[in-house]
Amino acid sequence: MRAPARVVWAAGAVAAVLPLAACGSGAGVPGGSVLSASWGDPQNPLEPANTNEVQGGKVLDMIFRGLKRYNPRTGKAENMLAEKIETTDARTYTITVKPGWRFSNGEPVTARSFVDAWNYGASLKNKQRNAYFFGYIEGYDKVHPARGPQTADTLSGLKVTGERTFTVRLSQPFSSFPDTLGYAAFAPLPRMFFTDHKAWLDKPVGNGPYRIESYTKGAQMYLKKWDAYPGPDKARNDGVTLLVYTDSNTAYTDVLAGNLDLVDDIPATQLKNVRKDLDGRYINTPAGLLQTLAFPFWDPAWNTEGARKVRIGLSMAIDRETITRTLFRGTRTPATDWTSPVLGTAGGYQAGLCGRACTYRPAEAKRLVQEGGGLPGGQVRITYNADSGSHKEWVDAVCNSINNALGDDHACVGNPVGTFADFRNRIAQHRMTGPFRAGWQMDYPLIQNFLQPLYYTDASSNDGKWSNATFDRLVDQANAARDQATAIRLFQQAERVVRDEMAAIPLWYQNGSAGYSDRLHDVALNPFSVPVYDEITVG
Repeated sequence: MRAPARVVWAAGAVAAVLPLAACGSGAGVPGGSVLSASWGDPQNPLEPANTNEVQGGKVLDMIFRGLKRYNPRTGKAENMLAEKIETTDARTYTITVKPGWRFSNGEPVTARSFVDAWNYGASLKNKQRNAYFFGYIEGYDKVHPARGPQTADTLSGLKVTGERTFTVRLSQPFSSFPDTLGYAAFAPLPRMFFTDHKAWLDKPVGNGPYRIESYTKGAQMYLKKWDAYPGPDKARNDGVTLLVYTDSNTAYTDVLAGNLDLVDDIPATQLKNVRKDLDGRYINTPAGLLQTLAFPFWDPAWNTEGARKVRIGLSMAIDRETITRTLFRGTRTPATDWTSPVLGTAGGYQAGLCGRACTYRPAEAKRLVQEGGGLPGGQVRITYNADSGSHKEWVDAVCNSINNALGDDHACVGNPVGTFADFRNRIAQHRMTGPFRAGWQMDYPLIQNFLQPLYYTDASSNDGKWSNATFDRLVDQANAARDQATAIRLFQQAERVVRDEMAAIPLWYQNGSAGYSDRLHDVALNPFSVPVYDEITVG
């Protein structure tokens, strides 16, 4: 799903304003056991199948619970609303929903709550960004055709068989399918979502440990603990006020000043001081985050055999060790593959897969670029959005490294774009002329999630439009494997195709980082780098 900040709410935002000051410049810490945390406006309304970026995902994780939940310590997919998920062939699954679960408006969560939500998410007419997550279910080609008209409203592979039971028939075997069901797109929805959609968008109703009380775009969202929440992971605080910041430096200084409780994006410029500033109230932990450079493969200049050599040469021209040590001060680790160490070797992570191509070799880099015909257009312009994170600093560092390796002070320059929305629009409109920043925050801890959404032909997050028939075939075979070990082995073979073609340049694995005030206790980040809000205590 989520590129870090893959990341403005569309129509339907709550109009009520909380009695707090304007955010981003010291809004003031709420009293009692309500905590305040830095945040950014979601890109889309908070429909579970329409949210594919980090900020909206934070909220969905607080107001929804699905069939599975990813353990906040290990990332393992564990049953939440699923009483059992059964199959004999890895293609047809029978799912039983636990009794006693309700939405915060009192409505019971039933099998229909899931089936209706999945049908809505898959339907082409509803234009949900995460529709492709339902692509494994039989009938998807009818409800969401790649070409031509939509010929069905519901997925033929979904059947309600009882108040708490339903079946899922996939178009091919997919042994890891149950492990994907902790992702927000698969959340259940109450009847109100369908009968009064506008009212639901104004104030989303879920079944998680928090309820949305109010939201003011550009300012804040207030989530209140739901006292009647039936799950085992009840909130240990009274609520969370998410304050909108457009500058992580401001959020950080507000934590130091006592105007904010929690910031979960420590800016690079503050890393040298953070341990002393926060007196130990600092978290730096591995997460399923990967930073890369993507290429515009729609441009023939970047899509030739010569360009492949140039891409590999550029990768060799980047001194990852020095950049992660001096700029990021240990909060990043040089990447040696296209997944994440949090998967572990059992989950498909291949340490060192990139080999020489991800090692700083300036002489070899210069030779490969020359053999490939030189830089397309004579210069590399790395495009990034300037409104969040520390992108300018690392892009400048990458360009300096490339310039030093190639012996040309003008070989690489940064190309800032004002806002993330404008940056995404340029990608969608194929207006990129050179490499651009990309990244991935895993949706679920499977090697498949690091590969298929990003590199499969026409996949939803394949921003560079790279396409390779061998890679696609291996992914199809992996998804169809009857056992997980076989699937992982095939996905690893597919990743080697990504390596050989340098479909994107892996830069570094990103740790999750956070700092917090002395009002908070039990603060932790999950493997997705998101604060475990429900476990935080205040006082």
